[in-house]
Formats: sequence, C-alpha cells, structure tokens
Amino acid sequence: MQNFESPDFFNLDDLLTEDDRNVRDTVRGFVDSNVMPVILDHYEAGTFPTTIIPKLGELGVLGATLPEEYGCAGMNNIAYGLINQELERGDSGVRSFASVQSALVMYPIYAYGSDEQKKKWLPELASARAIGCFGLTEPDFGSNPSGMITRAVKDGKEWVLNGAKMWITNGNMSDVAVVWAKTGGSDDPKSIRGFLVEKGMPGYDVREQKRKASLRASNTSELFFTDVRVPEENLLPKAEGLKGPLGCLTQARYGIAWGALGGAMACFDIVKKYAAERIIFGKPLAGHQTTQHKLTKMLTEITKGQLLAWRLGKLKDEGKMNHNQVSMAKMNNVGIALDVARVAREMLGANGISLEYHVIRHMCNLESVKTYEGTNDVHSLAIGQAITGISAFA
Repeated sequence: MQNFESPDFFNLDDLLTEDDRNVRDTVRGFVDSNVMPVILDHYEAGTFPTTIIPKLGELGVLGATLPEEYGCAGMNNIAYGLINQELERGDSGVRSFASVQSALVMYPIYAYGSDEQKKKWLPELASARAIGCFGLTEPDFGSNPSGMITRAVKDGKEWVLNGAKMWITNGNMSDVAVVWAKTGGSDDPKSIRGFLVEKGMPGYDVREQKRKASLRASNTSELFFTDVRVPEENLLPKAEGLKGPLGCLTQARYGIAWGALGGAMACFDIVKKYAAERIIFGKPLAGHQTTQHKLTKMLTEITKGQLLAWRLGKLKDEGKMNHNQVSMAKMNNVGIALDVARVAREMLGANGISLEYHVIRHMCNLESVKTYEGTNDVHSLAIGQAITGISAFA
C-alpha cells in the first residue's frame, strides 16, 4: 500500500497552527508505523492490537485536552480532532479505544470527579497504565438511556449496584468502568448517578462480545453487576441526572466527527491511486467519466466535512459549541464517510471485498460508527427540536 496522501482541496492546512500540524503528522506517522502493519491480522482475527496501548500513552494522545497537572498534554480541540482523524484513518477500533479512554472515562472523572479521584485515575489513564470503559448502554436501552434499569441503592457508606451494560468498548480490558445507574425510582431520570467500578470488585463480571461483522479490531464487552458494593468515595460527586452521561457523549461525538473523516480520507486515497493504475478498456480507470464524477463527489463531501469539523473545533476552543452542533457534525461526517467507503468499495470491483485494500474494513466499521453514540435519526431529531422548539421523540 502506497504512502497516504491527505486530500486538502481547500488548503485547510493554512487554517492549522504549526503545533496542530505537528500533532497530526506525529500521529499520522505513528499510525503508519504501528497500526497499518498489524491491523488486517487483528481485524480478521477479531482482536485489538494491545501492543499499541502503552505507545498511545507515550504519545500523549489520551485525554489530550486535559491539564498537564494530571499528566495530560493540554492540547487545543483542533489538535485533539486531528488525533482522532488520524487514528481512525488507521481503524475505527483504534480511534474508539482512545476516544472512550479520553472522552468517556477521563473527561467525566475530570469534569464530575473529586480531587482524590482525579489524582488517582487521570495520570494512570493518560499514561495507559490503566484502561477505562463507559457503561451507559443496556441490552434494552440505547437511544433512550433514561429508561435504564441498572440500580444503585445506598447501604451505609457503600452503594449496592445491580444491572447490566452492553456494547461496551474496552470493557474486557478495563481497570475502571464509569457506570451510570439510577439511585431513585424507575421513572426518575434525575436520580441517575455515575460510579467508578473497579476491576476485581466482587459481583462485577465482564464478558467479551464476539461474532461481530464490524469493529472487529475493537474490544467490545457486556458488564454485569450482581450486588456490587461500591464505596461512597467512588461516586462521581458532581454528576446528577442525564446531564452527566450526555455531557460525556458530547465530548465523544466531537471526536467521532473528526474520526469519521479519517476513514473517508483513507478510502478516497486508496481508490484514487487504484483508479490511476487500473487499466480498463485500454486506459486508466481514472480516465473514465463515471470514475471522475465519483471521485469529485467524494472529495467535495470530504472537504465540506473538514470545514465543518474545523469550525466545530474553533467553537469548542472558544467555549461556544453546543450539543446540537455536535449532532450535526457527527451525523453529517459519519454519513458522508460511509457513503465514500461504499462507493470506493464498488469502484475497486472484485478487489473491493479484499481486506488487502482496506476499504471494506473501513466500510464495515463505519456502519457501527453511524449507529453508536446516537444514530443519524436520533441526531436529526435533536437538530429538528433545536430548529422548531418541538420535541418529536415522544
């Protein structure tokens, strides 16, 4: 596979600082050297490339926007977005690992945790000496998390946790799980609280989910809680109600909006080079009108997605970003990435189903990325509510 060439039709590099470009190029080199040589074997075997975990810690990409006092890099959100872009150019599972660690584990501990929790966990998670996961989705509750049935009941200085979580990235590898549970009545979403459930606590069981046709190079698990006794000091004190977990998801969706572009950019680069070399009816595939129309459409959509992600990052750095803007960027960028991957797969002909060309891997992964952390339909309804002031969810 030839070296990756990043599509930049509108000279977007000019909008990046030198530090931003250095971060991107460093992660790009890391992916080329550490992910691409092994990802096909791991995808085919259905395993996560665990050898890269300590290297990600050394690279400083975990919790990259959090303060340096906790062992983090203190980067801006454009740089963080570019990290996600490059990791997903390698594989959605690799980006998912870093995204969960950063946005769904480290962020809630930083935003909602006590000083003791921050000091204990953030340096360990930033260095990848510890791994975390995020337990919100349940077997029967995904897009409607307020209906969760996992419960935490206070008993002296402990909370007794019962329930189950499903589709949990990093679950089988994690030292700590950020678990959301109801502490009040079944119809009281305001009673939702976050708990740090640690590996080895009696009654806490984790089982890896297999037989996936997508995100195969990602660790996915189910979490089970049977009378798990969680100390009071493991309660996230500053999170109450759905605002807590939804705030985490906003952080993660921001990274996905950038990450999906990485998958799209990889597919575009692969098929562009293939079209230049593949001879059909006496000339390169790239010389046919249909091919040029498809490449033009791909590049146009990628460019629009890049501009959307960059503007979202600037708004985030300025403290002006809102969750509806994140919904639009996640919905749009994952949607166009999946479209690019599907068309690229078709353009490769019979080679399109070969893992050697990588496109089918990205295409299958992006099917999951389109679904998790808010389906396109759910994000569309969130935006529709912002436009009209009327909720269409109920």
